[in-house]
Amino acid sequence: MSIQYKTISQLREMIDAKSISSQELVKETLKLAESLKELNCFVTMNKDEGIKKAIEVDGTNTSNSLLKGIPLAQKDLFCTEGLRTTCSSKILADFVPPYTATAVEKLENAGSITIGKTNMDEFAMGSSNETSFFGNVHNPWKKGYVPGGSSGGSAAAVAAGIIPAATGTDTGGSIRQPAAHCGITGIKPTYGRVSRWGMIAFASSLDQAGPLARSAEDCAILLNEMSGYDPKDTTCLNVENTNLLQSINQPIKGLKIGIVKEFNLGDLKAEVQIRFEESKKIYESLGAEFVEISLPSISASVPTYYSIAPAECSSNLSRFDGVRFGYRAKDTDDLNDLYIKSRSEGFGDEVKRRILIGTYALSAGYYDAYYKKAQQVRRLIKNDFEVAFRSIDLIMTPTSPGTAFAFGSKGVQNPVELYLEDLFTISSNLAGLPAISIPHGKVNGLPVGLQLIGNFLKEDLLLNAAHIFQQNSEFHLERPSMEEF
Repeated sequence: MSIQYKTISQLREMIDAKSISSQELVKETLKLAESLKELNCFVTMNKDEGIKKAIEVDGTNTSNSLLKGIPLAQKDLFCTEGLRTTCSSKILADFVPPYTATAVEKLENAGSITIGKTNMDEFAMGSSNETSFFGNVHNPWKKGYVPGGSSGGSAAAVAAGIIPAATGTDTGGSIRQPAAHCGITGIKPTYGRVSRWGMIAFASSLDQAGPLARSAEDCAILLNEMSGYDPKDTTCLNVENTNLLQSINQPIKGLKIGIVKEFNLGDLKAEVQIRFEESKKIYESLGAEFVEISLPSISASVPTYYSIAPAECSSNLSRFDGVRFGYRAKDTDDLNDLYIKSRSEGFGDEVKRRILIGTYALSAGYYDAYYKKAQQVRRLIKNDFEVAFRSIDLIMTPTSPGTAFAFGSKGVQNPVELYLEDLFTISSNLAGLPAISIPHGKVNGLPVGLQLIGNFLKEDLLLNAAHIFQQNSEFHLERPSMEEF
């Protein structure tokens, strides 16, 4: 019986009906990963430990978790005890952590089985998965095309049907954009909903972990387990967890959805506009009402993000100095030379670029002009959302300006071209709001995503609206042919 493209719910039914054991499921998943290794979506496999854990799960009857015995993959910036964690960087190519990230630990405590670590943009810096030290990940829909980034390996593994779901992280759209390009569902929770402890930091005030899966329902299953207060993370919210599956089937009649007038959708390709209008009609047929809203400061999102994120990255990545852990350059003259050579040889071009920008923005004489000013504009963006959500329930936008693109076709001469791929996603990170991307059709044979943004801690409403859309459409059921692989 094929397990490819199965959802968590379908695999759960198979295990409960004893038509497959967890051990058999894990072995079949590992075979799928091996047969599709040309996608390059995995950096490290967890074969022996994964099978060992599956045997243990098969021998216990203590857990009723929906994730018991289900294979998952983890983005390769979540620390995993005894299993290599690289951040897809040369500087951490041989790093094996002595502890496991809280988000991963929660999923494993629920009975899930980690079968491997997925490829990504180096230190999560990129929108195309082209900055990885371990090479590009291919989009399952078209060989030689990007899967999106930075969680491209996770998105590609789910889209190819190797695994039902995977973890990702989202700093400026790094869950939602690859979800859109690969035709799957991905949600960025409210900042602080999921612990960041054990998640290697890029920009601490923006990073947030979340799931990628084949459906909104599967995202809810994962997010239920990943969420929760963690005293080891001072930014983690101490709020009562909501069972996100309880309200997922609620009717959405009367739901008010905002359309942002500052996002000039007329500038997008005609086919992307058509898909967007078709999705509006689906929601209207379900009883939702659309309202035009204004977010006056939203146009400043991209420059604001690219002032704050590099500044925080330059601070976070200063720990990689070649002394305590990670790559160490050879033949150095003194301590300063060790720092320079280890970082020069260990970091890729995009990471170096952002470190330099961030260090400049934080330097004496420029802090007030760049980082402080960006934080002030960030507050304005957050204020705009607060005002908007007084009269609406959700906001709807495209996830990305277009579809996946060919390797090397964007950002080679001008990195800003790639930065603009996150045009629609960055603002919710700056405001700390939850947002989800769901597939809503294809343009020229490649998937496009629809984004819904919710108010603070309104993941239940987001998942409800996404699930009802998927119950009344079949976009999330479409699969890549995989003939090229």
